[in-house]
Amino acid sequence: MRLRQIALVGSDLEAARADITAVLGLGAAYADPGVGKYGLHNGVWPIGDTFLEVVSPTQAGTTAGRLIDKRGGDGGYMAIFQCQDLAAARERIVAQGVRIADQFDGDGVAFTHLHPRDLGGAIVSVDAMVPTERWQWGGPDWQANVRTEVACEIVGAELQGDDPAAMAARWAGALGLEAKAVAGGWRIETDGGELRFVTATDGRGEGLGAFDVAVRNPADVLARAKAQNCLDAEGNVVLCGTRVRLVQA
Repeated sequence: MRLRQIALVGSDLEAARADITAVLGLGAAYADPGVGKYGLHNGVWPIGDTFLEVVSPTQAGTTAGRLIDKRGGDGGYMAIFQCQDLAAARERIVAQGVRIADQFDGDGVAFTHLHPRDLGGAIVSVDAMVPTERWQWGGPDWQANVRTEVACEIVGAELQGDDPAAMAARWAGALGLEAKAVAGGWRIETDGGELRFVTATDGRGEGLGAFDVAVRNPADVLARAKAQNCLDAEGNVVLCGTRVRLVQA
C-alpha cells in the first residue's frame, strides 16, 4: 500500500491553486473531468510521482460541500492508496465489514472508494494501475507537469479524531497494515511513508488534519508560505485549510 494521492476540499479552487503553486513550487495541474459526476471540479498536481488534488463543489448538496460546512472551512478530504493486488484488497475490505461507496474497473485502472463512516477521518480509496507508474487521476501526460525544485514527494498524512486508537485499527484492518502505538498517538507504516492518528485538538473535529511533503529546503518553503500568508499562528504551513508538515528530502 502506497499513499499516492492526497485530496483536499476547498470552496475556491483558484485561491487554493494560487497558494499551492506559490508555496510548493508546483507546475500545471490536471483538471480531471471524471469528478464532474460528483458535482465537483478539481486540480491535480504531481509532486514527484505522488499527487496533490483540490476538489471544489460546483453545485449544492455534494459530499465535499457538506464536509466544508461540517468542519468550518476548507480541509482534508481523501487519501488514495495504490496496491498491486486489488482483488485481494477488496476481499479484505469486505471481510473487515467496511462498505464500498463506489467502485470502478476499467482498462488498466481500477478504484474502490470506502465508506468514510466505516473508517473515519477521510474518504479512502484503494486503486490499481497498469502499468504501475501510470496515474489516471493525474492525466495522461502528468510527467510533463512535474516540478521538484521545491517539493519532491508526499510521504504521509495525519488523521485526527476523538478516538485515534480505534480509527487507526479500522484503517489498518482495511489496508492490511499494522497500527502501532507511538508517542502522541498511533502510526501505520506504508510503502515509503506513514499515517499518523492523533486526538483532534484544533476544534475542527474528525478529519484529515495534515499531510507530509518532502522538500529540498524547509526554510525556503516556510518563507514562501509566509509571503503567501499561508502560515497559522503556530508557524505551520497551511494549504487549503490543511496543515503541511515539511520533511527534509
